Amino acid sequence: MSFRIGSGYDVHRFSDVESSNGSIRLAGIDIPYPFPLLAHSDGDVLIHALCDALLGSLALGDIGKHFPDTDARYRNISSMFLLQEVYALVGKAGWRLVNADMTVVAQMPRLAPYIDAMRRSLAGALTLAPELVSIKATTTEGLGFAGRKEGIAVYATVLVTRLAGQDDS
Repeated sequence: MSFRIGSGYDVHRFSDVESSNGSIRLAGIDIPYPFPLLAHSDGDVLIHALCDALLGSLALGDIGKHFPDTDARYRNISSMFLLQEVYALVGKAGWRLVNADMTVVAQMPRLAPYIDAMRRSLAGALTLAPELVSIKATTTEGLGFAGRKEGIAVYATVLVTRLAGQDDS
């Protein structure tokens, strides 16, 4: 088998308290929003879903298995660092990412002005051309936790392929 598909999903809740920072981080990009995402790390829900998709494509578990939120070493850690560590595991296993497709589900903040920067940020971290990284944003028309502006969810799908010279066992 020379290709594998992985899917990931993650959710983070918004804090009830406005932040002095006034932004959230998605795909390594700071996006203005008064309520931070609650998380053990920097709360980059998009990268967390992408990590789970990459790990899932190779049956390597999930992000919590590799970077448990019970471990103080990962408190406030950069999710971009976690992504690079996960992608190193993918490479070590003899695979590379072909493309990634992510959907961000959020009523707020509006993400359209940041999508291109987010795509370039992830493409750079993964050494991919930006056209191989898709990020879309949608609302839930006011329905559910995202519609009530309680948090953000992200769905991620990846396609990976064997590195040249690797067997298909």
